[in-house]
Amino acid sequence: MTTSKVGLREFLHDNLLIGDGAMATQLHRLGMPVGVSFEELCLSNPQLVHDVHASYYQAGARFLETNTFSANRDALARYGLEHKVARINRLAVAIAREAAQEDAYVAGSIGSILAGRVRKKVLDEYRDQYEEQAIALLHAGVDGLILETFVDLEELLLALEVIRPLTEAPLIAQLATLEVGRTRDGYSLTEAFAHLKAAGADVVGLNCRLGPAEILRSFEQVQIPINTILSAFPNAGRLGMTDGEYAFKSTPDYFAESALRLREQGVRLLGGCCGTTPEHVQAMATALQSLEPLERVNPPIVTGDTPSITVQSARLHDKPSIVERVKTGTTIIVEFDPPRDLDAEQFLHGCCELHKAGADAITLADNSLATVRMSNMALGALMKNRHGIDPLLHLACRDRNLIGQQSHLMGLHALGIDQILVITGDPARFGDLPGSSSVFDVTSFDLIRMVKQLNEGISFSGRPLKQKAQFIVGAAFNPNVRKIDAAIARLEKKVEAGADYIMTQPVYDAESIKLVYESTKHIGIPVFIGIMPLTSSRNAEFLHNEVPGIKLSDEALARMKSVQGAEARKEGIAIAKELLDTAIRYFNGIYLITPFNYHEMAAELIQYVRQQSALVKAVAQP
Repeated sequence: MTTSKVGLREFLHDNLLIGDGAMATQLHRLGMPVGVSFEELCLSNPQLVHDVHASYYQAGARFLETNTFSANRDALARYGLEHKVARINRLAVAIAREAAQEDAYVAGSIGSILAGRVRKKVLDEYRDQYEEQAIALLHAGVDGLILETFVDLEELLLALEVIRPLTEAPLIAQLATLEVGRTRDGYSLTEAFAHLKAAGADVVGLNCRLGPAEILRSFEQVQIPINTILSAFPNAGRLGMTDGEYAFKSTPDYFAESALRLREQGVRLLGGCCGTTPEHVQAMATALQSLEPLERVNPPIVTGDTPSITVQSARLHDKPSIVERVKTGTTIIVEFDPPRDLDAEQFLHGCCELHKAGADAITLADNSLATVRMSNMALGALMKNRHGIDPLLHLACRDRNLIGQQSHLMGLHALGIDQILVITGDPARFGDLPGSSSVFDVTSFDLIRMVKQLNEGISFSGRPLKQKAQFIVGAAFNPNVRKIDAAIARLEKKVEAGADYIMTQPVYDAESIKLVYESTKHIGIPVFIGIMPLTSSRNAEFLHNEVPGIKLSDEALARMKSVQGAEARKEGIAIAKELLDTAIRYFNGIYLITPFNYHEMAAELIQYVRQQSALVKAVAQP
């Protein structure tokens, strides 16, 4: 198959075009270790990069991508190369151009900056990086740009928005879906391709993540905009362990058969992604040799063709949530830590006592201070099903990767537990199993957003879930800091991410309570002010000097130092009641933390809050 001198866009209107395969796979086969910057090889070993391009050209590829997939400032900064963005991109074009013959096109490769990671920045911050890389590639003389492996449509649209005004050269926009038919940020491929076409993409398609069969299924189900050119660069199947080594399974013969099927879907630009080699490309080129492209025929539009999301009309339980309750009156959340042993009965007894005293919800930490405790999910289910007590579970970012987090949340949904508090979690190395790992796949901001995505009936990967979750999501706030403005700015980001309510770390003086009120009254969601009774002078000193996020007043420290034994607990209760007198005046939401599982202390404070709230309400009535 040969190309003429027409432009890439014009050629694709009337012809099939074979693209290359994976650059990284070939470089690895040639001895380059995983973990290095393959793009840097354009500087240090250009001949090796040239040889990879040449091997794909010799195999039949007439569309070569530059070795610039991760040649953006963000990715290169990991190797101290952020100041060489323009140089690497220009050299990459020259190397590809030298390896290609007159009948081959060279496209500048631009990969996703997120690169599959969970979004931690505002996407708008990537504008300059896309512009910088695109300008370098365009000035070096590429025939077009291929924007590839974007798992989120919104990032790809941002890249198009930045790059389209820079050039009239063809732009190829390729998504990498984690599930057949839907992007990670929840768009169907029908919606996504329509948006990409409207944003100025000349070619739309799919690459990476999925193998030929799943990419084929994706095209079979999607409505493609009229007069839209399609591309497909599938992986060589799924990555798995074979003979003790990780390898992709799809053979060149299978790729050849798949190329014929993709042609039937109207795909005109065909290549390979992870795991593909010159052998895969040669098999495709041979299979498609002398064949003309086929016009795309969209599948019939059938109502219900896309999996529907069932909207639940009722809450998972018949009681109002704490957010609904706190809007109408004093609402009390009590924290009661799960046991560190295998005996759950004493814990459940304490929960019942707190419930009888008037707690609206009992919140269970998620291995607080990185210390192993019984699963709060299991205990929450026992509380709810045996005793009818509303659990509110902490959900730490520390212990579960994204797979575990979504699985855990789906389990909570199945159990009817829908009130949660998202927290970062203390580092594992400071807990009772210091050799364990902290996961931290996501920040608390990310996890709040992702829980809210489940509430839309969309999984973390973008797959429809048939039902919408109904999680009420809380966020933590630490007011015991030197710079309250910075803490408030962080809190506002959590609210922006979707938090429904706030729970604060415990405070130990009236002025701090007032400061929290003044600082948070603008945020528009309920705040539960934290109060934790002290039990002894040592307890006070430990909290003040060793526990992150807690700061005691000089007065509280002095008062606790003056008493011992049973009198110390009485003094701790007295201090807490004084603080509650102030808290009730400013907040409907009260968050009581039970020290050392002394549920009797928390129960006494619950009753005190109820009595004082009733008095305040009575005085306020005319």
